[in-house]
Amino acid sequence: MKKCPNCNSEVEDLFDLCWNCNYSFTENKIVEFEDLEKNEKIKKIDCLRCKVPLTYSGNFKFHEGTRFGIFGNLLEAFTNRESFDLYLCPKCGKVEFFSPLI
Repeated sequence: MKKCPNCNSEVEDLFDLCWNCNYSFTENKIVEFEDLEKNEKIKKIDCLRCKVPLTYSGNFKFHEGTRFGIFGNLLEAFTNRESFDLYLCPKCGKVEFFSPLI
């Protein structure tokens, strides 16, 4: 665990961003997420365990089915690909998937 120099919160060693005040350990400053908040597609969701706001991590596409060697690219047209918005808890590491709002 490391301490945030801005708010003195304990932060896991794996994280480069303070969960409480958005202080970036790599940039040595507080990071603003104004661009993400202006985007209407992004939901504001709290972690069910920690009650901390989840961080939007992007839209991920998952491949369903198997790949068939050299015919993989040709048969991609017949496989199912699902798309989900991924949200992460900066405190406990919980991951949540949601259907994208398009």
